[in-house]
Amino acid sequence: MSPFSTENNVTLPHDPVASETQGTELKGDLRAAVESDPSVGSVVSPPPSHEPPPTLFLDRDHSILAFNERVFDWVGRKDVPLLERLRFLSIVSSNLDEFFEVRAEPHITAASNGETKGPYTVASFEALATKAHDLVERQYALYNEALIPALAKKGIHIVSHGDRTPAQRRWVHDYFVREVRPLLVPVGLDPAHPFPQVANKSLNFIVRLKGRDAFGRENEIAIVRVPRLLPRFMRMPSSVAPKSMQFVSVSSVIRAHLDDLFPGREVTQFSQFRVTRHSDLAVDEEDARNLRMVLRQGLQQRNFGQAVRLEVSAGCSDYLSDFLLRQFDLPAAALYRVHGPVNLVRLSQLVDLVADPSLLFPPWRPTKPQLLQQGASILEQLRQRDVVMHQPFESFDGVLAFLREAVHDPQVVAIKQTIYRTGSDHQMLDLLREAVRRGKEVMAVVELKARFDEEANINWAEALESVGAQVVFGVVGLKTHAKMLLVTRREGRQLVRYGHLSTGNYNPGTARLYTDLSYLTADADTTADMDNVFNHLASQNRLPRMRRLQVAPFHLHRRTLEKIEQVGLAAQRGEGGRIVAKMNALTDEAIAHALVLAGQRGARIDLIVRGACILPAQVPGMTDNIRVRSIIGRFLEHSRVFYFRCGAEEDLYLSSADWMNRNMMRRVEISWPITDPELRQHIIDECLVAYLHDDRDAWELQPGGAYVHAGKPVTGTGAQNALMGRYAPSGQKG
Repeated sequence: MSPFSTENNVTLPHDPVASETQGTELKGDLRAAVESDPSVGSVVSPPPSHEPPPTLFLDRDHSILAFNERVFDWVGRKDVPLLERLRFLSIVSSNLDEFFEVRAEPHITAASNGETKGPYTVASFEALATKAHDLVERQYALYNEALIPALAKKGIHIVSHGDRTPAQRRWVHDYFVREVRPLLVPVGLDPAHPFPQVANKSLNFIVRLKGRDAFGRENEIAIVRVPRLLPRFMRMPSSVAPKSMQFVSVSSVIRAHLDDLFPGREVTQFSQFRVTRHSDLAVDEEDARNLRMVLRQGLQQRNFGQAVRLEVSAGCSDYLSDFLLRQFDLPAAALYRVHGPVNLVRLSQLVDLVADPSLLFPPWRPTKPQLLQQGASILEQLRQRDVVMHQPFESFDGVLAFLREAVHDPQVVAIKQTIYRTGSDHQMLDLLREAVRRGKEVMAVVELKARFDEEANINWAEALESVGAQVVFGVVGLKTHAKMLLVTRREGRQLVRYGHLSTGNYNPGTARLYTDLSYLTADADTTADMDNVFNHLASQNRLPRMRRLQVAPFHLHRRTLEKIEQVGLAAQRGEGGRIVAKMNALTDEAIAHALVLAGQRGARIDLIVRGACILPAQVPGMTDNIRVRSIIGRFLEHSRVFYFRCGAEEDLYLSSADWMNRNMMRRVEISWPITDPELRQHIIDECLVAYLHDDRDAWELQPGGAYVHAGKPVTGTGAQNALMGRYAPSGQKG
C-alpha cells in the first residue's frame, strides 16, 4: 500500500545546515526536526505516577479493526486510480478474513457459552460484531454506489443475468455447459447424505427445492460447492460484447443455471454462502516427535476448523440463513448479509483482467541500492563500511547479489540463513541449493509455524534437505522470526564473516510492496553474535554474552524496558529525553506502562504504529507527552526503527520485532544497533523524520481510540511519495 500521487521529486523537510544530496532533501537532525516543531507535542512534566490503570489501554481487537478502517479509506479516495481502489477493497476484505480466522474464535466461544466475565464475553463479542458489521456494510455500499458506477463510466461492466442480451446469455450457457457443469456435484441432504464438509472461505450455494426427488422423497435442501479452480470472473468475447469490457462472475453463471442442476424439481429459494473458520494452527510441540509431520496433518484440518463467520447473499431467506447458522453452530450476530459477491477478495482477479495502466498506479521500479557500488565485489565493499538498503525504494536485488556472490565465491565456506516467509519466488532457494552443490556448508533455520506459510516452508525444508543442506526448525515453543543471513569466508589464515540483517522477510515479492530495511555488515562483533544465534538455534545450548545483538526471548524485552526507563529518568533530571519508535503494532502492556511513565517524567514520545496500538495518545494527565500516528500508503509499512535519546546520548536500533508480547516472549527475535553516524542519520531521516512530517497519509490516534487524518490526504506531502521522489531514476514517476 502507498501514496497514489504521480508527482516526482517530492521534497521532505530539511535542515538548513544539512548538506544537499541527490536533489531531494531530507531533514538532517532529528532533534532539530522535532524539538523546533510545536506540532510534535509539548513537554508536560506532571509528577511521575505508578502504573496507569488497566482501563487506560485500548482493546487490541478493536484497534485491528480500526487499522482496516484506515486502509478502507483508500477505497473511497477519488484521487486514487480506480483499479487501485478496487484492489484496496480486496485488501481490506482479505485482512478481515484473517482477522476472523485468527482473532474471532474466543469471542464466538464466549458468546456461545454465555460468558459474562473475563476478557472474552457476550458483550465483547457483540461490540466487536457491531464494528465488523458496520465496516462490511460500508464496503458493499462503496462497491455498489461508487466503484461499480465508476467502472461503468470507464466501459467496464460486471453484467448480471437480467442485463445480458440474448447472445450473451447463449455464450454464458455454453460456458456453463462446457467449463462449469462438469465440475459441480449438487448434494441433496438426507440421512444418507449429511451436510457436506464446507471448507474455509469456499464459495457455495444453498438451495431449497419443491417437489420430490427420484425416490419420491421431499428432501428440500441441497448444497452446491463451487470448485476453487474456477475463475471468479470471465470476460465475455467481443463477439457478444463489442463496445466495452464486459465480465460475468462465476456465481452469476451458476445462479442462472441452478434449475439445470435439479431437473424435475423447482428451486424456490437459494443463496450464495461462505463460512470463515478458525485457522490458527494449535500444535502441542512438546508432544510432537516430528513437528513437520504434525504440521502437515494439521494443515489438512485447517480448512475445517471451528466456524466463526457466515456470509450469505442479502436476499437469503430467513429459513435458509437460520438453517446454516444451526449447521455451523453460530450466533445470529455472526451472520453477514452482503449486497454483492460474498467474497470481495476475489475482486483482485478483476483488477488483473482489466489491467488498464491508466487506472493503476504508475509502476514503481526500485532503484539499484545507492550505497552499493555496482559491478564491484559486495564483500569487498563491506570490508570498508556497512550498507543499508531501503526497500521497496531500493531493489531487493542487492540482497540476492550478496547471496549470489557468496555462492559463487570459492573462498566462501559456509552460509547460514533463517527462513520465515519466502513467497513463490525460488531465487534464494535455488542459490542455496547451488551453494550445496559447490561444496559449501549450508544451514537453514526454517520456521515451520509461519502463519499461512507453513506448507511453503515445509516444501523449502524438504527441497534443501534433498540436496544435503543442514535444516533445523528452531526452538520448541518459539517461532524463529529473526531475519539473518551469515556468510563465512576463508581469507588467508582467518575465517571472516559477513552478515545481512533485516526488518523484513527473504521474499522478493513482498520486498516490492513492503517498506523494510536491509543491513549488510562485516562488523566482527555483530557477525559473531549472529553466528552464536545460529548455533543456539541448532544446538539449543545457552547463548553466550552478546556484544551487539539483543535477542528475544532472552534480553530484548528487558533491554527495551530499561532503555525507556533511562530516557524517562534523563527527562526527569532535566537533561532531555526523546523516544521515536516505528513499528507494526504495540500491544505489550509492560512496554506501554513504561512509555506512560517515561512520558509523565517529561520524555517526549512519538510512536509511528501502522496497525494495532493499545496505548492512547494525549490523554490529559496520563499520556500528554505521547503522540501516536499511523501511516497508510501505497506500500505496506513494515520497518521497525527505534530511536532513544538521553541527554546528549543517542541510540538507534533496527529490529525484526514489534512491541508485542508474542514478539518479546514467544519468538526468537533480534534487535541491533546502528553505530555508523552517517548510516544512523540516513535511517533517521528516511524512516522517522519523514514520517513525523507526513501530512498526506498519516492518521493520528485520539485519546478515546479513534484515528483522524493528520493533514491533507490529497494535497499534502506523503513520506512514501517523498522517498519515491528521492530514489526515482530520472524521469520515473512515483
